[in-house]
Amino acid sequence: MSASQTLSIGWTETVNSAVHDETRQHAKDAALAALVDQYASTLYRVAFSVMRNASDAEDAVQEAFLRVLRHRETLGDIRDHRVWLIRIVWNIVLDRKRRAKTRPETDDVSELARILPTNEMSAEEVASAAQHHAHVLSCVDRLPAREREVMMLSAFEELSSVEIASVLGVTESSVRSRLFRARNLMAGLLQHARSSK
Repeated sequence: MSASQTLSIGWTETVNSAVHDETRQHAKDAALAALVDQYASTLYRVAFSVMRNASDAEDAVQEAFLRVLRHRETLGDIRDHRVWLIRIVWNIVLDRKRRAKTRPETDDVSELARILPTNEMSAEEVASAAQHHAHVLSCVDRLPAREREVMMLSAFEELSSVEIASVLGVTESSVRSRLFRARNLMAGLLQHARSSK
């Protein structure tokens, strides 16, 4: 084999390897973009349910996806991307809440309107739905921390008890008992509110 043939083979292998690496990178980027498209609104709802501030919730979601971007090499190892992403954003918002030590409350109907579906509702119906939504959220806020966490993940994000256990790092039986207590407390709070009207 001549030197030019050897050089040609080496160059071809280098080009093929570079093309393969570039194709693999495009596939990883497409998978990451699909995660953003599929889960951004879910992660926003989780973040907003804790932060109660639209811009803080958006920042938390953005930070979660930046963390995913930094660790995108491990995406193939993740069994359930939804639970994994919710756990990331959950930890981010809890860390931020701990640092802030305050919970900004909002009575701004426009903030609530961002997360409420309108479906051709009249202005009165939208306002009534926003007030009801705010009332339910205020009842959830009155729950003890552990019960509030499982209630938000179960009712608002519709996670199963197994998924909630994974997000919170507790046993499934703990989740079920906390959820039982949370539902009973919520029923009492909502009943009390109805009877006092």
